[in-house]
Amino acid sequence: MTERKKVVVFDYGFGNVRSAERALARVGADVEITRDFDTAMNADGLLVPGVGAFSACMDGLKEARGHWIVDRRLSGGRPVMGICVGMQILFAHGIEHGVETDGLDEWPGTVAPLKAPIVPHMGWNTVKAPEDSELFAGLDADARYYFVHSYAVHEWSLEITNPAMRAPKVTWATHGEPFVAAVENGALWATQFHPEKSGDAGAQLLTNWIGTL
Repeated sequence: MTERKKVVVFDYGFGNVRSAERALARVGADVEITRDFDTAMNADGLLVPGVGAFSACMDGLKEARGHWIVDRRLSGGRPVMGICVGMQILFAHGIEHGVETDGLDEWPGTVAPLKAPIVPHMGWNTVKAPEDSELFAGLDADARYYFVHSYAVHEWSLEITNPAMRAPKVTWATHGEPFVAAVENGALWATQFHPEKSGDAGAQLLTNWIGTL
């Protein structure tokens, strides 16, 4: 019998941790909701959710030492996955209401308001994933995922200069304008949409992530 992977949903006060817990348990993970430093460091996978304002999420993450945990895990090649604002804070900056806040700076780029006729972008949408995506493996091109957000990253600017390093795989979606919907970058994966609210497609996506742990 295959041993279940241990996944920690990091509980820093910003994110629907119970929905994430249920979705991960549904696809076979051994899930724990916690902000305990050692437990989060030693888990097979760390999931960082996020809802609300970029600046508030960053404050909460730092108060719980989550920024250090993410950095330490990635330095050791330990998998981390961000969801919604949990993805946005992985970028260098976020701008909300004209105020710029520093993010974790794992990737260059700025989270800025969506320019669309209707904001927030709320509901189901398709994405355009790279053909060799591991995150979207086994999923049809017309599969839909659940989004709830008013801000996004509109440009991908990380350049890989070392030929020995694999370039990140970037998935895009469109609501008024194209934006980054997901990233696969070594041990760090993230989605702007909510896989835990995306039905069977979201379950397959989480299964794919757990399969890499």
